Parts: sequence; C-alpha cells; structure tokens
Amino acid sequence: MSTYAIGDIHGCFAELQKLLSLVAFNPEKDRLWLVGDLINRGPQSLEVLRFVKFLGSAATVVLGNHELYALYLHYHNRLLNNFPHLKVILSAPDSTELLAWLRQKPLLHYDVSLGYVMVHAGILPEWSLVEAQSYAHEVEEILRGPKYADFLYHMEGNKPVQWSENLSGWERLRFITNCFTRMRFCDAGSRLNLTCKAEIGTQPPGFMPWYMVPNRKTKKDKIIFGHWAALAGQVYEPNVYALDTGCVWGERLTALRLEDGRKFAVNKYIS
Repeated sequence: MSTYAIGDIHGCFAELQKLLSLVAFNPEKDRLWLVGDLINRGPQSLEVLRFVKFLGSAATVVLGNHELYALYLHYHNRLLNNFPHLKVILSAPDSTELLAWLRQKPLLHYDVSLGYVMVHAGILPEWSLVEAQSYAHEVEEILRGPKYADFLYHMEGNKPVQWSENLSGWERLRFITNCFTRMRFCDAGSRLNLTCKAEIGTQPPGFMPWYMVPNRKTKKDKIIFGHWAALAGQVYEPNVYALDTGCVWGERLTALRLEDGRKFAVNKYIS
C-alpha cells in the first residue's frame, strides 16, 4: 500500500489520469491525498470532481479556496460567466450531490501513523498543530452545519490580518479560513498579506513565506500544501512540501509518495 499526495489539479483530468497510471495507483490498496483546488481554471473540473468522489475512502481531500468559492456560488444560486469551469459544475445534474459532498471535507488532515499533515495553503506560524486542528474544526463544524450558507456569504475578505484568540463571529472564521486556504506571506508577528501572490522577493518589506517565519511552532511537523504555483514545488525548508507545480499553467502535476518521499510528475498536455 502506498499513499500519494498530489498538488493542485485545477481540472487537469487527463494529467491526473496520466500521473495515476505512472505510479500504478490501485484504489483497492493505495490512497490519494489531494491538497485542494481540484477544480476551476482547467478544462475538466467536473470530471475531476466526479472521479475523486467515486474513489470514496481511497481519496482524502482538503478544501482549497476554489472549492469554497464553488460552494459559495452554489448555495447562493449564482452562475458567473467569467468562471466557465465552475459554471459547468454548478449546472451539472449532480451538482447538488457533488457540492454537498465537498461541504463535508476538512480544511486540515493529519495522519499520526504517516506523520504528515495536509492543508491547502499553510498553517499560521504562531499556531501549534494541535491549535491548528482545533481552529480548522471550528470552520468545518459550521460548514457542515445549518449555518453553512451564512458562513459562505461572510467568508470573503482580507481582514482581519492578525490572529487573536479574542476574535469572534465571522471575523474569526474568515481569518482561520484565509490561513488554511489563501495564505502565502506573513510577517514575524504572523500578520497576513493576502494581496501578494507571486514569487518570493515580490512581497512587501518585512513579509516572508509563512513557512520561513522564525519560531514557527510547526517546524517539527511534516506539512504538505499546494496553492502556490509560483514556488514550482521548490521549498528549502525542512519538513515542508510544496506540491502545486502549476499544471494548469502549462507546467507539471506532481505526486509525493509519503512512505519514502519519492516524487513523481507528468507534464501538462499541450493540445
């Protein structure tokens, strides 16, 4: 049995199938970990979503920002023409079933036996793994409960920019969600900058990648994340594994085998 963590798929279904063939993935004995952003931008988002759902317990998914946005559009009955790949999902005959399935997915997954934790974007430097699990559960609980539509309506926005245990209500849930699904840069005080999305070196003074903040509490935890295609999978920090290698932008789709740390990748199909 092998466990393969795969970076942002973004609707690149053909490349996903090619990668699974490369590693001879067998859903009866192997397992997939998917870092979120299964959908949007790529041409076969609906096919990806249906396939992963079909895998059942063989696939473990954490929510990315694109899944959350699809949920927002679905539960607030909005079909936006400038998101054609999401529109295909939202207008599909099984859309309600697919989105209800997504709504049950976590923001953070941790496997004690394998020793890895998976999130879409990152873990706030001032949070321990135990704290991060607890905060992720706060969002997961409301997303799965009767107030999910209210949460989805209030989740968008860049503020607050700094954590406080005194945060409450939608601000607290929005900050937690932004950390797990949108974060790239923050400063030494764990203050977020959510507007800078490009390569390291383009961020404002005082900000750095979240995983490079001094005294980060999760330095000893093995963290798998995606979300940041500009990194091209290159992170020079122990116990941090960036798996978004920009397939939808014409680069590669990458898998990490957790049992031995070996990486596998396939190139983007060029039609």
